[in-house]
Amino acid sequence: MGNTNEPPYDVLVVGAAGVDTIVRVPRLEVPDADLLHVPPIRDYVAHTGTGAALGFHALGLRTHFLDFLGEDLQGDLIRRRFTSAGLGFDVLPAPNGTPRSVNLVDEAGRRFSFYDGRHPADLLLPPEFVGPHLDRARHVHVCRSGFNRELFGELERRGLPSSTDLHAWDGVNPDSHPWAFRTDYVFLSAAGLRGRIEETLRLILERGKARLAVATDGERGCHLLSREGDGAVQHFPAVTPAAPVVDSNGAGDAFVTAFLYTLFAGGGLGECARAGTVSGAFACTQVGTHERQMTAAELAAELAGAGGGDGAAAVSPA
Repeated sequence: MGNTNEPPYDVLVVGAAGVDTIVRVPRLEVPDADLLHVPPIRDYVAHTGTGAALGFHALGLRTHFLDFLGEDLQGDLIRRRFTSAGLGFDVLPAPNGTPRSVNLVDEAGRRFSFYDGRHPADLLLPPEFVGPHLDRARHVHVCRSGFNRELFGELERRGLPSSTDLHAWDGVNPDSHPWAFRTDYVFLSAAGLRGRIEETLRLILERGKARLAVATDGERGCHLLSREGDGAVQHFPAVTPAAPVVDSNGAGDAFVTAFLYTLFAGGGLGECARAGTVSGAFACTQVGTHERQMTAAELAAELAGAGGGDGAAAVSPA
């Protein structure tokens, strides 16, 4: 460790914060007109690193966040949110300002996102900035941001376990390979896999170092492949949210944080998947992207109310 007088981070989240402008529409389509009246359009603190950091923090894990943020209104919005939540963070100036998205959300809570990945292609986290934080970290969640791409060698040298979320990776695009093949716990959405869920999960384990890979699949639950067990891809069903679904923004980040929180506590893979689906379902009942996260007590209560058993089913041979 670096400074032994400082407590360690349970989780260090590296990248990526931004702001979502959410537009609520009847359907995810452009009408045959030049105007559509919609409910109030609002800005929300958002993006995957924000969701991961706030989610881990709400579950009681000592969490710290690193990123590039702009000296702009959006960056200030994020700084104020982290400060009010009591979440520790350190940021560097983003040369092109704070990233943004415009998300359309329909009446069923489904979303489509226009993301403005504005960071320069050559932007990298300076080793002298991130190194002291790695000294204090027990686990590092490396968000899929280009400025993280040279961090993996340092994580491996230090023997630090890591995780990532590839979101809607198609299982092919090589731009995501460093994250897919050089982290210990890999999460992604099934939305971009188009019938290749099992193939992609196996690819991640065969070509990379991952201990497990998980594809979240919305109302169909999730699919999990681990180096443990018989080599079968397991399917875990979704749970019915306790309140109406209003917005799916942030559901994947909620899944990841609850899954890993349970794993860090010694839970079995079935317990982890169940926790993830419960937390993801909860996120879908909240308006906005990361306005409200589950606490550990709320997660425990929901899991107790959901009944026993891990709900797993093997869906493919080894």
